[in-house]
Amino acid sequence: MTDATTNWPVALPSCVQVVRRGAIAVLMLNRPEKRNALSDELVLGLQSFFSSVPADVQGIVMHGAGEHFCAGLDLNELKETTVAESFETAQIGQRLNDTVQFCKVPVIAVLHGAVIGGGLELAAAAHVRIADRSAYYALPEGTRGIFLGSGGSVRLPRLIGASTVMEMMLTGHVYGAEEGHDRLRLTHYLVEPGTGLDKGVELAQKIAQNAPLANFAIVQAIPRIAEQDPSAGLFTEMLMVGIAQGDDEAKSRLRDFLERKANKVVRG
Repeated sequence: MTDATTNWPVALPSCVQVVRRGAIAVLMLNRPEKRNALSDELVLGLQSFFSSVPADVQGIVMHGAGEHFCAGLDLNELKETTVAESFETAQIGQRLNDTVQFCKVPVIAVLHGAVIGGGLELAAAAHVRIADRSAYYALPEGTRGIFLGSGGSVRLPRLIGASTVMEMMLTGHVYGAEEGHDRLRLTHYLVEPGTGLDKGVELAQKIAQNAPLANFAIVQAIPRIAEQDPSAGLFTEMLMVGIAQGDDEAKSRLRDFLERKANKVVRG
């Protein structure tokens, strides 16, 4: 389907652009002149977007305009902040990434160019990550006298290990796309430059064919189960089994599958 500018349910700033491809919303961080650095306006615009996903959207693909995904926080907005203002910046960043992680539909991040600092924190909140070979990752907070402030100190150690996060923050080590994929296991797919967005939309359309309640259960329950002790996790799993399998859509899909299987046996 041809891209078309979408009227989102709420007003969004120009630094947040959305187009629809059927049931998929393609979200673009649109500050290419700043390498899509996370200004307050961009963060709040993204918060508005993820907080107002329409019922007919079944998946979101997030990418950056220009040559980079996101080069982190806009440091021009940080250079004269007070302690109280720093707390507020961290709070809105954490709220955004919580909203991304627990969005009601799956979120796919397409990464290219700089994926640095707050940009890496944002990518870590997505459910599926695709990188093209131009992507590179860094956490230069130590060299800049700052600290991860958008939930990255919680999410990133679970993805790539606390030791790697510390090493990246202390040394400014930059990892390329291949290292990020093969060594750190940060991304799920590695593609050629310029093909990431098409891959993201393809995956989102495939995921959208799943039963909607199953997708919702996966993105809502798995992160929470991972944080629970085993007995609580098993109980949560049991509850989700009942909810997912009790859905009319799931029952219809299961009947269709069993009928196709039975017909195949008869024909064989």
